[in-house]
Amino acid sequence: MFQGATSLNLDAKGRMAVPSRHRDALAVIGQGRLVVTAHPHRCLLLYPGPAWEPIRDQILAASSLQPEAAMVRRLLVGFAEDVELDGAGRLLLSPSLRRYAGLEKEIWLIGQGRHFEIWSDAGWKAQQDAIFAVGDKLLPPGLENLAL
Repeated sequence: MFQGATSLNLDAKGRMAVPSRHRDALAVIGQGRLVVTAHPHRCLLLYPGPAWEPIRDQILAASSLQPEAAMVRRLLVGFAEDVELDGAGRLLLSPSLRRYAGLEKEIWLIGQGRHFEIWSDAGWKAQQDAIFAVGDKLLPPGLENLAL
């Protein structure tokens, strides 16, 4: 289970150091395979390989003749890249993925249960501002009775 928000820095080569508390879990769950892809909200998604495969298969099963399905396929599968942790626990994010998500020096790694989101500093601040703007109307249908 991946959770928490961590501020990180990309190095000059576009590598991010995965926090040590997540490295072992990613290695075990991912069986050495990780996938990074684009998200429509202009962040990146980091999945252990086995968690990504059923999502990819579901996307690929949709009709390529249906315009919205084709757009989702182009984005999620088209940007998907297999990545590996190096010996220092870093992931190399490709220039095209960094450009897509507007990633520069400061980034955020956000745990989402089965995967992570990777946000630019500005993108993550905008997400937080949007949450604060919604205020007490934040809970969508199905979570109205959530007790914290």
